[in-house]
Amino acid sequence: MPEGNAKDCKGFLNWALPLMDMRPEGYRKVRKQVCKRINTRLKELGLGDHRQYREYLLAHPGEWEVLDQLLHISISRFFRDQDSWEELKNNLLPHLARRAGKESRTLRCWSAGCASGEEPYSLALLWRHRLGPEFPDLDIEVIATDADPHLLERAQKACYPGGNVQHVPHDWLKRSFRKQDGAYCLLNEPKRMVDFRLQDIREQMPEGPFDVVFCKNLAGMYFAQGLATEVFRRISGRLRDGGILLLGAKEPFPIEHLPDIREECPPLRIYRKADRK
Repeated sequence: MPEGNAKDCKGFLNWALPLMDMRPEGYRKVRKQVCKRINTRLKELGLGDHRQYREYLLAHPGEWEVLDQLLHISISRFFRDQDSWEELKNNLLPHLARRAGKESRTLRCWSAGCASGEEPYSLALLWRHRLGPEFPDLDIEVIATDADPHLLERAQKACYPGGNVQHVPHDWLKRSFRKQDGAYCLLNEPKRMVDFRLQDIREQMPEGPFDVVFCKNLAGMYFAQGLATEVFRRISGRLRDGGILLLGAKEPFPIEHLPDIREECPPLRIYRKADRK
């Protein structure tokens, strides 16, 4: 039974995360959950405390990949950050859709760090029930990526507790979900709108260009500054001119290092790539 306490775990994270190019302060809100996972891992390995786990990591390099998975805590629900979804629904997405229609191309969207799928499925529902009927001749492509295969498995199953769907409009909930064993399970038609891919944004990204990229509470929140800047630079390269980038409500963003990115709606952490046309 591990003897570590919260202080020991904090010290361990302060040691381990910089070695992984991660920001220790980024884990402030979820540290209890992270530490609970790490303590469970200590038990599995028969280790007595976090000091022994440090030694184990140094002796077994493959364990760093296990630790990396333990650090991914997803806090998600449909239409999280409702104000940004309202802005997307009423202004940003219709504008991008009209532009894509004029250019006779597909409207392309990417949800990075999609966790168990609530974010890309929210976009699918928004298109299916609200914007799709306004643009019947326009195709939409929604790609969703995450580094955790277990979360992607949950996303593809697409069954959620009631708390996760509380912000889904009642009519949409009735038309696009079925109740099963106390959970709300998404029907096949909206599920088929999302293409899930196992990708670690630090190493791999889908090919652009994209009209909309969600990268909420990921790179800016958890990655070290240099890595976060590089990740956002690569995301910027995958944004179409005039495309939109949405971040988490309190997520740091190195806009000073991204000359092509402009503030679109600062209170909502929404940015736009400069349109050079």
